[in-house]
Amino acid sequence: MPRILAPLLSGATYVRWLHLMIGLVFAGAVLTVYPGTDGWRLTEALARAVPLDAGLLVVAALVPAMRRAEGVQARLLLMPAREQDIAAEPARTWADRRRTATWLIGRVALGAAVGCLSVLVPAAAFDLLLDPAPEVFGLRLPEHRGIRWYPLAAPPLLFALGWLIVWAGRLQLAMAVRLLGPSPAERLAAAELRAERLLERNRLARELHDSIGHALTVTVIQAGAARVVDDPEFVARALEVIEETGRQAMEDLERTLVLLRETRDGAGADGAPGSADAVATERPGIDQVPALLDTARSAGSPVEAWIDVPAAHLPGVLSREGYRIVQEGVTNALKYAPGEPITVRIALHDGQLELRCANALVPAAARATPRRGGKGLRGIRERAALLGGEASAGAESGQWVLAVRMPLRLGA
Repeated sequence: MPRILAPLLSGATYVRWLHLMIGLVFAGAVLTVYPGTDGWRLTEALARAVPLDAGLLVVAALVPAMRRAEGVQARLLLMPAREQDIAAEPARTWADRRRTATWLIGRVALGAAVGCLSVLVPAAAFDLLLDPAPEVFGLRLPEHRGIRWYPLAAPPLLFALGWLIVWAGRLQLAMAVRLLGPSPAERLAAAELRAERLLERNRLARELHDSIGHALTVTVIQAGAARVVDDPEFVARALEVIEETGRQAMEDLERTLVLLRETRDGAGADGAPGSADAVATERPGIDQVPALLDTARSAGSPVEAWIDVPAAHLPGVLSREGYRIVQEGVTNALKYAPGEPITVRIALHDGQLELRCANALVPAAARATPRRGGKGLRGIRERAALLGGEASAGAESGQWVLAVRMPLRLGA
């Protein structure tokens, strides 16, 4: 019983009924100005007014703003489960205008029918209750001379009207979702936009992880060593490295925040569409790897490096991503094997950029920091895959080796 009565007591039902009644108001307004309607019956008047109604609605649908107005009204009165199911955008294509015209005609036709029944059914129920020979929908019933059973038919009639309003409201909502909702092309565009934003957020997360993670690792190692070593000169050098690393991290953070603002607002920090490219150009590349390795040496880890790559011969994106990969490899070495030798090799071979970072494999019991998470290595694999390359990491001959290969020609 509650399931039967709940829709009849729901506020959404009567808000949708109000939306349906607007269709009757429009049809009635047309009838008031339609010539020669005096003396017509209701059904005849509606039949004569339908062509005029349809013509007016088709003309109205040609106005782009009409689709937006109908979408906003449907969102407010039809109460969809998700607002996104009903668009609130102006018509941009002729297909949008056709769907809007179909919606307007269907809305007015359904609203006029439900509206007429909303007037006629209560009137018929009133007659059944009070008139011994009631007239129901224009049909005069014979007077019942025995037990009056006509009043017993009034409640079921009103109950049926209530459920008619419930189902008409649901049908109106389904029509709105189908005809006012985003088109397949718009849904595809929205899905592509969500995918692009997700990729952008992942890229920003990698940037923060690599730059800030490296800076914090170097800072912790230098601060710990300065606290233990009783050498003023070493302490001064450690503080200098901490200062420089922190400054570099602040610059990286500012670049990332610029990209974040651009992702949120759809434009760069200065409003220029090309500001993202400018920010990306400022990110460090392969030519700054020696400074990165100097930071690792100052943290107490011997570093041997072979860099046989003219930075000018690398595409900008390959140079920047290569730097981040080496940075993550060095950071992991400093974190999980502090003080152990690090070997870095960057070279071009067979049309590919090869990156290799190796450090001594320290037993788990002797590590200063236990291995967990693996987000950095996952980020490296994602960077390499996006550029058409591959990455591997693992134990090899007593060393932990990170190896990455990426083609020089992007998309090859």
